[in-house]
Amino acid sequence: YQRRVRGSLIQKHAMAEPRHLQLDAVIGFEGKVQTGLIFHPDGQHLIYPLGQTIVIRDLATSHSQRFLHGHTDEVSTVTLSPCGRFIASGQVTHMGFTAPIFVWDFETGAILHKLELHKVLVQSLAFSIEDEQGIIYLASLGGQDDCNLVIWNALTGDPICGSPASNDQVYFVRFLNKDPFSLVTGGVYNLRVWSLDTTQRKIRPTDVNIGQLRRVFNCVTIDDDDQTLYAGTMTGDILQVGLQRCLMKQVGPKTRFSQGVTSILQTPSGHLIVGAGDGGLAVVSKAKLSIVRNEKLQGNVTSLTLGNQGHDMFAGTKDGNIYYVPVATFVPELRNTCHFTRISDVCFPGGYSELFATCGGSDIRVWNSRNCVELLRIQVPNVEVHCVNFTMDGTQIISGWSDGKVRGFGPQSGKLLFVINDAHVGGCTAIACMHDQMQKRIITGGSDGQVRVWQITKQSQTMVASLKDHSGTVNCIKVRQNDAECVSASDDGSCIIYNLQVYKRAASLQASTFFKGIMYHPDESQIVTCGTDRKVTYWDPLDGSAIRVLDASEDEIMTLDITSEGEFFVSAGADKLVKVWHYDEGVCHYIGVGHSGTVNKVAISPDQGLCVSVGQEGAICIWALGVEAEDHPSHEQDQEAAQEHEDHDPYDEQQSYEPEYDEPAGQGDEF
Repeated sequence: YQRRVRGSLIQKHAMAEPRHLQLDAVIGFEGKVQTGLIFHPDGQHLIYPLGQTIVIRDLATSHSQRFLHGHTDEVSTVTLSPCGRFIASGQVTHMGFTAPIFVWDFETGAILHKLELHKVLVQSLAFSIEDEQGIIYLASLGGQDDCNLVIWNALTGDPICGSPASNDQVYFVRFLNKDPFSLVTGGVYNLRVWSLDTTQRKIRPTDVNIGQLRRVFNCVTIDDDDQTLYAGTMTGDILQVGLQRCLMKQVGPKTRFSQGVTSILQTPSGHLIVGAGDGGLAVVSKAKLSIVRNEKLQGNVTSLTLGNQGHDMFAGTKDGNIYYVPVATFVPELRNTCHFTRISDVCFPGGYSELFATCGGSDIRVWNSRNCVELLRIQVPNVEVHCVNFTMDGTQIISGWSDGKVRGFGPQSGKLLFVINDAHVGGCTAIACMHDQMQKRIITGGSDGQVRVWQITKQSQTMVASLKDHSGTVNCIKVRQNDAECVSASDDGSCIIYNLQVYKRAASLQASTFFKGIMYHPDESQIVTCGTDRKVTYWDPLDGSAIRVLDASEDEIMTLDITSEGEFFVSAGADKLVKVWHYDEGVCHYIGVGHSGTVNKVAISPDQGLCVSVGQEGAICIWALGVEAEDHPSHEQDQEAAQEHEDHDPYDEQQSYEPEYDEPAGQGDEF
């Protein structure tokens, strides 16, 4: 064991300033944000939230993206000014604290203003058109703990006036198309038209008369001439209201939309396009409020946005899908899809870098790593998948589930090949495949603390051994190249090395931590672990002693992976950063900033060119391993921009990097 030359002591390194890791692409869309998908007037960009980040994506390529960092919690609402110059976004925060609103410059990505008045949640935002003095107003609406309507000067960031929006919760705010001094709000049993008086700094409401009806209003669209508004309700109908007298004209359609009207807009041709809670997408006549055409999407339709003079439309759903819908033909085409819940695991097949698999919620998805296209989706309803792995020959996808079962699927067809019932009590949380392709054995770990070895054949799945040494959840299992040993990491503060010849405990590693990740160095002379103690530890597998301990993070570390030569390894965790370390030096060389939630897993591609990380917010980040990003702000600059932007010229702030990616030819969907 020639690597043990440092002695058993904690070594702290005076780390050189790490460089920024190049982010090639991000797969993700926060579909639950109402009206969160925005088509920019230039017809070239889509704007949408992802966790704590705002993504600006160039439609020309899936790899051309910019990211706006500054929020400290999940983004709750996003809006764009009619001229396309400004983006405003609000967030949710902890109870009792103010939730900030950020106003961004679209071209530079700089933070222009940070506006703080609302408590806990910013429910909705809306920009007005320019008034006669060239001023643009921003209306902001607080959540149920605040419920105030505030009008801001979007150019200076100064508040003008405010008022309680209603006695009940209010869901949306919207300016009229041609009048910068009139706006509409709606929510639980309230629909109001407001008049803004900037000279007296007052805002006055007028309640819309809807007779004996009681409705919860979800969304609204307004005619181009500002004469009529159409409000969608949770009941599933649409109310037509005259704005001059604030009086309801009619209600329709007769057949209500299932699970309510969740989004609505109008086309230049004079029709309404309605999105429903059950995924329905319909064209509705404005004259009679009757359904002209109906389509079906997957998931609650939360966003509808028009572009290119009303000829093109994008629809976003709560299930993380983005559809392109030509208005003329009205045939939805799925353009982007992603996980809409936390992603638990990611892995590459052995020796093949063109695709990778992720798992989260009830889905296992296989992706092309070059063009970020989903190749295969496997769904098992009403259960959650915890871990996924490929067999060494790539003929099976093995997965562990919350119902305690281990399921095997075909990697191309997604066909269920086998099920191991009751593999673990409480759920299967870790899976590793042995390297001998003739034996076809897998090792599983569960929340019951057991490590089990299974023999997999076409006819049967037999348990070879059951090892009960852990008292906590088994989080990770790794196997040596010769299949003679495996090591398991657990929440009980121990990592146990098992002899797979006699299925006995060979050694154990002990520390005051919940071990989350573990790996062998490629020469198998050392074991590396990470956990909640925020340290990366090198161990001697013979006697279980710690060789080196690195203070690798300010928060818990969830995952590790190492290159095939052993020169570099990658760590990530609750600090939302992906860090590339030199193994022998113990120094961080690169830091990747892109996630807005805890990073649950990282995987390095077999050709060492890519690193894929998956997060709590449902994002998949693809990094160019060992490539420095050009003109990318540091993580500290992102935080300073969010906290101290008032002291700087906004156009001198950070500009997010827009990576370029050469898309290779080839399918990459067979192996």
